[in-house]
Amino acid sequence: MLIKNKKNIPSSEITPKAIFQARRQFIKAAAGSAAALMLPERVQAETGKYVEVPAGPYSATLQTTDYQDVTSYTNYYEFSTNKTDSTVLARALKTRPWTVTIEGEVEKPGVYDLDDILKDNPLQERIYRFRCVEAWAMVVPWIGFPLGDMLKRFKPTSKAKFVEFTTLYNPDIMVGQRSSVLDWPYVEGLRMDEAMHPLTLLATGMYDDEMPNQNGAPLRLVVPWKYGFKSIKAVVTIRFQENMPETAWNKSAPGEYGFYANVNPEVPHPRWSQSRERVLGSSIFTAKRATEIFNGYGPEVASLYDGMDLNKYF
Repeated sequence: MLIKNKKNIPSSEITPKAIFQARRQFIKAAAGSAAALMLPERVQAETGKYVEVPAGPYSATLQTTDYQDVTSYTNYYEFSTNKTDSTVLARALKTRPWTVTIEGEVEKPGVYDLDDILKDNPLQERIYRFRCVEAWAMVVPWIGFPLGDMLKRFKPTSKAKFVEFTTLYNPDIMVGQRSSVLDWPYVEGLRMDEAMHPLTLLATGMYDDEMPNQNGAPLRLVVPWKYGFKSIKAVVTIRFQENMPETAWNKSAPGEYGFYANVNPEVPHPRWSQSRERVLGSSIFTAKRATEIFNGYGPEVASLYDGMDLNKYF
Protein backbone atom coordinates (compact mmCIF):
# COMPACT_ATOMS: atom_id res chain seq x y z
CA MET A 1 0.00 0.00 0.00
CA LEU A 2 1.31 3.43 -0.92
CA ILE A 3 0.92 6.32 1.46
CA LYS A 4 -0.68 9.06 -0.55
CA ASN A 5 -0.62 12.69 0.48
CA LYS A 6 -4.29 13.66 0.63
CA LYS A 7 -3.45 17.32 -0.01
CA ASN A 8 -0.66 17.50 -2.55
CA ILE A 9 2.06 19.95 -1.57
CA PRO A 10 2.19 22.74 -4.19
CA SER A 11 5.37 22.66 -6.23
CA SER A 12 6.02 26.28 -5.27
CA GLU A 13 6.44 25.18 -1.66
CA ILE A 14 8.93 22.38 -2.31
CA THR A 15 12.62 22.63 -2.88
CA PRO A 16 13.76 21.54 -6.36
CA LYS A 17 14.58 17.85 -6.58
CA ALA A 18 16.49 18.00 -9.86
CA ILE A 19 19.86 17.48 -8.18
CA PHE A 20 18.67 14.39 -6.32
CA GLN A 21 16.97 12.90 -9.37
CA ALA A 22 19.95 13.48 -11.65
CA ARG A 23 22.33 12.12 -9.04
CA ARG A 24 20.25 8.97 -8.55
CA GLN A 25 19.92 8.28 -12.26
CA PHE A 26 23.62 8.83 -12.86
CA ILE A 27 24.80 6.61 -10.01
CA LYS A 28 22.39 3.80 -10.86
CA ALA A 29 23.51 3.87 -14.46
CA ALA A 30 27.12 3.62 -13.33
CA ALA A 31 26.63 0.97 -10.67
CA GLY A 32 28.22 -2.34 -11.54
CA SER A 33 29.75 -1.11 -14.78
CA ALA A 34 33.37 -0.59 -15.77
CA ALA A 35 32.64 3.11 -16.06
CA ALA A 36 32.16 3.23 -12.30
CA LEU A 37 35.88 2.73 -11.85
CA MET A 38 36.46 6.12 -13.43
CA LEU A 39 34.10 7.97 -11.07
CA PRO A 40 35.33 10.06 -8.13
CA GLU A 41 35.99 8.09 -4.94
CA ARG A 42 32.82 9.29 -3.18
CA VAL A 43 30.59 8.39 -6.12
CA GLN A 44 32.21 4.95 -6.34
CA ALA A 45 31.30 4.37 -2.70
CA GLU A 46 27.70 5.26 -3.47
CA THR A 47 27.40 2.46 -6.01
CA GLY A 48 27.22 -0.02 -3.12
CA LYS A 49 24.34 -1.42 -1.10
CA TYR A 50 22.28 1.77 -0.89
CA VAL A 51 21.92 2.49 -4.60
CA GLU A 52 19.66 -0.40 -5.55
CA VAL A 53 17.59 -0.60 -2.35
CA PRO A 54 13.96 -1.33 -3.33
CA ALA A 55 11.07 0.93 -2.39
CA GLY A 56 9.28 -0.27 0.72
CA PRO A 57 5.52 -0.89 0.79
CA TYR A 58 4.89 2.34 2.69
CA SER A 59 6.89 4.67 0.48
CA ALA A 60 5.00 7.68 -0.79
CA THR A 61 5.38 9.30 -4.20
CA LEU A 62 6.28 12.82 -3.15
CA GLN A 63 8.66 15.46 -4.39
CA THR A 64 11.80 15.31 -2.26
CA THR A 65 13.47 18.15 -0.41
CA ASP A 66 16.89 19.11 -1.67
CA TYR A 67 19.69 16.93 -0.26
CA GLN A 68 21.83 19.92 0.66
CA ASP A 69 19.03 21.48 2.71
CA VAL A 70 18.32 18.27 4.61
CA THR A 71 21.99 17.64 5.43
CA SER A 72 22.90 21.21 6.36
CA TYR A 73 19.96 22.08 8.65
CA THR A 74 19.73 19.66 11.55
CA ASN A 75 18.64 19.64 15.19
CA TYR A 76 21.49 17.73 16.82
CA TYR A 77 22.05 19.19 20.27
CA GLU A 78 24.69 16.58 21.09
CA PHE A 79 26.96 18.66 18.88
CA SER A 80 25.43 22.14 18.91
CA THR A 81 22.22 24.09 19.35
CA ASN A 82 23.07 25.84 16.08
CA LYS A 83 21.31 24.04 13.25
CA THR A 84 24.24 24.25 10.85
CA ASP A 85 27.24 23.56 13.10
CA SER A 86 26.72 19.80 13.40
CA THR A 87 27.42 19.44 9.67
CA VAL A 88 31.08 20.04 10.55
CA LEU A 89 31.25 18.98 14.20
CA ALA A 90 29.72 15.54 13.61
CA ARG A 91 32.46 14.54 11.16
CA ALA A 92 34.63 13.41 14.08
CA LEU A 93 32.14 10.75 15.17
CA LYS A 94 33.25 7.22 14.23
CA THR A 95 30.27 5.12 13.25
CA ARG A 96 32.04 1.76 12.88
CA PRO A 97 32.32 -0.46 14.76
CA TRP A 98 28.90 0.20 16.32
CA THR A 99 26.95 -1.93 18.75
CA VAL A 100 23.38 -1.76 20.03
CA THR A 101 22.54 -3.00 23.52
CA ILE A 102 19.16 -4.72 23.92
CA GLU A 103 17.89 -4.90 27.50
CA GLY A 104 14.85 -4.95 29.76
CA GLU A 105 11.69 -7.01 29.31
CA VAL A 106 12.97 -9.21 26.51
CA GLU A 107 13.97 -12.87 26.14
CA LYS A 108 17.06 -12.22 24.03
CA PRO A 109 18.99 -9.34 25.62
CA GLY A 110 22.58 -8.70 24.64
CA VAL A 111 25.01 -6.50 22.78
CA TYR A 112 24.57 -6.79 19.03
CA ASP A 113 26.87 -5.53 16.26
CA LEU A 114 25.03 -3.19 13.91
CA ASP A 115 26.40 -4.95 10.83
CA ASP A 116 24.94 -8.23 12.09
CA ILE A 117 21.59 -6.52 12.64
CA LEU A 118 21.68 -5.24 9.07
CA LYS A 119 22.35 -8.74 7.73
CA ASP A 120 19.11 -9.91 9.35
CA ASN A 121 17.00 -6.91 8.34
CA PRO A 122 16.85 -6.18 4.59
CA LEU A 123 17.02 -2.51 3.71
CA GLN A 124 14.24 -0.67 1.88
CA GLU A 125 13.66 2.92 0.85
CA ARG A 126 10.77 4.99 2.11
CA ILE A 127 10.03 8.58 1.22
CA TYR A 128 8.48 10.28 4.23
CA ARG A 129 7.25 13.70 5.16
CA PHE A 130 9.11 14.79 8.26
CA ARG A 131 8.29 17.77 10.47
CA CYS A 132 10.23 19.88 12.97
CA VAL A 133 8.44 21.74 15.75
CA GLU A 134 9.45 25.15 14.40
CA ALA A 135 7.07 25.05 11.39
CA TRP A 136 9.58 23.46 8.98
CA ALA A 137 8.69 20.37 6.97
CA MET A 138 10.73 18.20 4.62
CA VAL A 139 10.33 15.14 2.42
CA VAL A 140 13.21 12.69 2.79
CA PRO A 141 14.01 9.37 1.06
CA TRP A 142 15.18 7.40 4.09
CA ILE A 143 16.76 3.95 3.75
CA GLY A 144 16.39 1.46 6.58
CA PHE A 145 14.21 -1.33 7.89
CA PRO A 146 10.98 -1.56 9.91
CA LEU A 147 11.71 -1.20 13.62
CA GLY A 148 9.04 -3.78 14.47
CA ASP A 149 10.68 -6.49 12.37
CA MET A 150 13.87 -6.12 14.39
CA LEU A 151 12.14 -5.89 17.78
CA LYS A 152 10.28 -9.15 17.20
CA ARG A 153 13.59 -11.00 16.89
CA PHE A 154 14.47 -10.16 20.49
CA LYS A 155 11.16 -11.58 21.75
CA PRO A 156 9.78 -8.89 24.09
CA THR A 157 7.85 -10.26 27.06
CA SER A 158 4.24 -9.48 27.96
CA LYS A 159 5.52 -6.81 30.37
CA ALA A 160 7.03 -4.77 27.55
CA LYS A 161 4.61 -1.87 27.11
CA PHE A 162 7.14 0.75 25.96
CA VAL A 163 10.43 0.90 24.09
CA GLU A 164 13.14 3.32 25.27
CA PHE A 165 15.98 4.49 23.00
CA THR A 166 19.24 6.06 24.13
CA THR A 167 21.81 8.03 22.11
CA LEU A 168 25.57 7.59 22.40
CA TYR A 169 27.12 9.59 25.24
CA ASN A 170 30.57 10.82 24.24
CA PRO A 171 31.18 14.44 25.27
CA ASP A 172 34.76 14.28 23.97
CA ILE A 173 33.35 14.09 20.44
CA MET A 174 29.74 15.20 20.98
CA VAL A 175 30.78 18.54 22.38
CA GLY A 176 27.20 19.72 22.89
CA GLN A 177 26.89 17.14 25.68
CA ARG A 178 29.24 19.30 27.75
CA SER A 179 26.41 21.82 28.09
CA SER A 180 23.44 21.61 30.45
CA VAL A 181 20.84 22.29 27.77
CA LEU A 182 19.50 18.73 28.30
CA ASP A 183 20.00 15.90 30.77
CA TRP A 184 22.37 13.68 28.77
CA PRO A 185 22.37 11.15 27.24
CA TYR A 186 19.42 11.84 24.98
CA VAL A 187 16.51 9.46 25.61
CA GLU A 188 13.34 8.94 23.61
CA GLY A 189 10.57 6.37 23.68
CA LEU A 190 7.53 4.91 21.99
CA ARG A 191 4.56 2.92 23.14
CA MET A 192 4.92 -0.68 22.00
CA ASP A 193 2.18 -0.46 19.39
CA GLU A 194 3.79 2.68 17.94
CA ALA A 195 7.15 0.94 17.79
CA MET A 196 5.64 -2.06 16.04
CA HIS A 197 3.68 -0.02 13.49
CA PRO A 198 5.01 -0.66 9.96
CA LEU A 199 5.52 3.06 9.34
CA THR A 200 8.18 3.25 12.07
CA LEU A 201 11.64 2.92 10.57
CA LEU A 202 15.20 2.45 11.78
CA ALA A 203 17.21 4.34 9.18
CA THR A 204 20.85 3.80 8.24
CA GLY A 205 20.89 5.77 4.98
CA MET A 206 19.19 8.42 2.88
CA TYR A 207 19.25 9.63 -0.72
CA ASP A 208 20.88 6.40 -2.01
CA ASP A 209 23.79 6.79 0.38
CA GLU A 210 25.02 6.11 3.89
CA MET A 211 23.42 8.26 6.58
CA PRO A 212 25.49 11.45 7.06
CA ASN A 213 26.79 11.84 10.60
CA GLN A 214 24.88 15.06 11.16
CA ASN A 215 21.61 13.32 10.29
CA GLY A 216 22.04 10.57 12.88
CA ALA A 217 24.48 7.97 11.57
CA PRO A 218 24.82 5.13 11.86
CA LEU A 219 21.33 4.36 13.23
CA ARG A 220 18.41 6.70 13.81
CA LEU A 221 14.71 6.33 14.40
CA VAL A 222 12.17 7.77 11.93
CA VAL A 223 8.57 8.17 13.13
CA PRO A 224 6.93 10.24 10.38
CA TRP A 225 3.67 11.14 12.11
CA LYS A 226 5.49 12.71 15.08
CA TYR A 227 7.65 15.79 15.48
CA GLY A 228 11.30 15.37 14.58
CA PHE A 229 12.66 15.32 18.13
CA LYS A 230 11.09 11.88 18.61
CA SER A 231 13.35 10.46 15.89
CA ILE A 232 16.42 9.93 18.05
CA LYS A 233 19.87 9.77 16.44
CA ALA A 234 22.98 7.60 16.96
CA VAL A 235 21.07 4.92 18.89
CA VAL A 236 23.18 2.68 21.14
CA THR A 237 20.61 1.20 23.57
CA ILE A 238 17.08 -0.14 23.10
CA ARG A 239 15.28 -1.04 26.31
CA PHE A 240 11.90 -2.75 26.65
CA GLN A 241 10.03 -1.69 29.77
CA GLU A 242 6.68 -1.70 31.51
CA ASN A 243 6.57 2.01 32.38
CA MET A 244 6.61 5.07 30.13
CA PRO A 245 10.20 6.27 29.58
CA GLU A 246 11.34 9.64 30.88
CA THR A 247 12.35 11.26 27.63
CA ALA A 248 14.87 14.07 27.23
CA TRP A 249 12.70 16.92 26.00
CA ASN A 250 9.70 15.92 28.10
CA LYS A 251 11.89 16.04 31.22
CA SER A 252 13.41 19.35 30.21
CA ALA A 253 10.18 21.15 29.27
CA PRO A 254 7.08 19.02 29.94
CA GLY A 255 4.74 21.89 29.15
CA GLU A 256 6.22 22.26 25.67
CA TYR A 257 7.20 18.73 24.61
CA GLY A 258 4.83 15.90 25.37
CA PHE A 259 5.73 12.22 25.34
CA TYR A 260 3.58 11.45 22.31
CA ALA A 261 4.58 14.48 20.17
CA ASN A 262 2.06 13.63 17.46
CA VAL A 263 1.82 16.33 14.80
CA ASN A 264 -1.40 18.08 15.76
CA PRO A 265 -2.20 21.54 14.35
CA GLU A 266 -4.76 22.05 17.11
CA VAL A 267 -2.13 22.01 19.87
CA PRO A 268 0.08 25.12 19.72
CA HIS A 269 3.56 25.19 21.14
CA PRO A 270 3.58 27.75 24.01
CA ARG A 271 5.90 29.98 21.97
CA TRP A 272 4.56 29.56 18.43
CA SER A 273 1.68 28.18 16.42
CA GLN A 274 1.96 24.74 14.83
CA SER A 275 -1.06 25.14 12.57
CA ARG A 276 0.96 26.02 9.45
CA GLU A 277 4.28 24.89 7.98
CA ARG A 278 6.81 25.75 5.29
CA VAL A 279 8.92 23.26 3.35
CA LEU A 280 12.62 23.48 4.20
CA GLY A 281 14.53 25.41 1.57
CA SER A 282 11.57 27.40 0.29
CA SER A 283 11.58 31.17 0.24
CA ILE A 284 10.36 33.07 3.29
CA PHE A 285 8.00 34.77 0.86
CA THR A 286 6.35 31.44 0.01
CA ALA A 287 2.99 31.06 1.68
CA LYS A 288 2.87 28.45 4.40
CA ARG A 289 0.57 25.46 4.02
CA ALA A 290 -1.80 24.06 6.63
CA THR A 291 -0.28 21.45 8.93
CA GLU A 292 -2.06 18.10 8.66
CA ILE A 293 -3.02 15.99 11.65
CA PHE A 294 -0.48 13.19 12.16
CA ASN A 295 1.60 14.89 9.45
CA GLY A 296 -0.75 13.51 6.79
CA TYR A 297 -0.57 9.91 8.02
CA GLY A 298 -3.90 9.93 9.85
CA PRO A 299 -5.46 7.07 7.84
CA GLU A 300 -2.56 4.84 8.88
CA VAL A 301 -2.06 5.75 12.56
CA ALA A 302 -5.17 7.48 13.95
CA SER A 303 -6.53 4.18 15.27
CA LEU A 304 -3.56 3.95 17.65
CA TYR A 305 -5.07 6.82 19.62
CA ASP A 306 -8.77 5.98 19.61
CA GLY A 307 -10.38 7.41 22.72
CA MET A 308 -7.36 9.49 23.73
CA ASP A 309 -7.59 13.22 24.39
CA LEU A 310 -4.88 14.41 21.99
CA ASN A 311 -4.92 17.87 23.53
CA LYS A 312 -4.00 16.38 26.91
CA TYR A 313 -1.70 13.64 25.63
CA PHE A 314 0.23 15.83 23.22
